[in-house]
Amino acid sequence: MAIHYYCRHCGIKLGSLEKHIISSEKLGLHKLADHERKEMVQYESNGDISIKSICEDCQESLERYPDFHQNDYLIH
Repeated sequence: MAIHYYCRHCGIKLGSLEKHIISSEKLGLHKLADHERKEMVQYESNGDISIKSICEDCQESLERYPDFHQNDYLIH
């Protein structure tokens, strides 16, 4: 099982963890509300987990241009 992090705005891969057993508490997933978990966490058929986060470039763009929050995808 691997855990892959992707930017939810531009799709870039942020990194991966290759641990076989990691609890949701260590990842902080238990702190997410149910609707947040459904939106941000995807369980793959091979046992991998994909987590949507935000990259530094998109975070900076959103801070500079708050109107970008209405877009689902950012190109930078």
